[in-house]
Amino acid sequence: MNGMAYNNSIENQPVVGITMGDPLGIGAEIIVKALAEPEIRKMARFIIFGMNEQLLLTADRCEIEPFWGRVQHEKINREFPYKAVVADYDEFSIPTWLKEPGKISGEASSKFCLDAIEAAKAKIIDAVVTAPISKTSWKLAGVKWPGHTEMFAEKTKSKRKVMMFVSDKLKVALATIHEALFDVRNKFTIGCVFDPIDLMHDALRDYFDIENPRIAVAALNPHAGENGRFGDEEIRIISPAIELARQHNINCTGPYPADTVFYRAIHGEFDAVVAMYHDQAMIPIKLVAFDDAVNITIGLPIIRTSPAHGTAFDITGKNMANPASMKAAILMAIKMAAAKKQKSESSPPRRTEYNERQKN
Repeated sequence: MNGMAYNNSIENQPVVGITMGDPLGIGAEIIVKALAEPEIRKMARFIIFGMNEQLLLTADRCEIEPFWGRVQHEKINREFPYKAVVADYDEFSIPTWLKEPGKISGEASSKFCLDAIEAAKAKIIDAVVTAPISKTSWKLAGVKWPGHTEMFAEKTKSKRKVMMFVSDKLKVALATIHEALFDVRNKFTIGCVFDPIDLMHDALRDYFDIENPRIAVAALNPHAGENGRFGDEEIRIISPAIELARQHNINCTGPYPADTVFYRAIHGEFDAVVAMYHDQAMIPIKLVAFDDAVNITIGLPIIRTSPAHGTAFDITGKNMANPASMKAAILMAIKMAAAKKQKSESSPPRRTEYNERQKN
């Protein structure tokens, strides 16, 4: 959190919105535990989009004294007289003994997110931190988006969106997100490889003070394709995307075999890696930073961070959830909000947005 400046005045502190996630998951527990730390509450003000009853029950189980106020979710605004307040969705009633995905919990968790996005667009909050949702619950509730990233991108009308995962040991962005592995080939374009290189380059400069980021790009196929022997995506798609990035003055190299590139990044050879598909990124990041990795959606006009783990239905209500990743996500949101505030609105963009025609 180096380089952040905070104003002791409550009114001038950033306002961070936190969505509770699936009400039957560990979202309430990790939020209560994270915000129970006075050092975190000193840094910002917080609006929790969730269910007050669930949060109170969780605090009781964890033997934490409630530290927040409550308002009806329809009445939230930026001028609340608390360090933390719950925007309460008391119209939802969800049996707490359930420990599995469900339609009602999907409806509730999607509503928390949609309202937080609108609050961010309306400048009521300066950043959004999302607790884990169940994609199965969203599907049961008829939610059309497969996850947070796609929802945030559509609701903010963002043409480009990239999942970036950050830890002290490794930073990685994804070229494709929630795609079945066998479908990746059909949606694999120069643009989908260029976008994470481009957006992560700016994120590393804007939020991590890395002036000339060294970005490595992973290959899709074993041995980086072996000159087309094990697949030609490296030749047709990945290498042209890297060359395009270089033309935009991005320090970008590859494609490197995926079985070595993350090791090289962890040991300091690169500042970040662009992975080609979901599990290619998630396995190494969770291996080295399961408890404190942060998911950031880059390419949006609003700030969104999230813990890198899931709902953990199996430990809900047992006071076993580790809040480290939620704390890291909150601190990252505060850091990004401070950096965004300091950045001059009148500064010209470093580069024009990638031409959509070149994505074919």
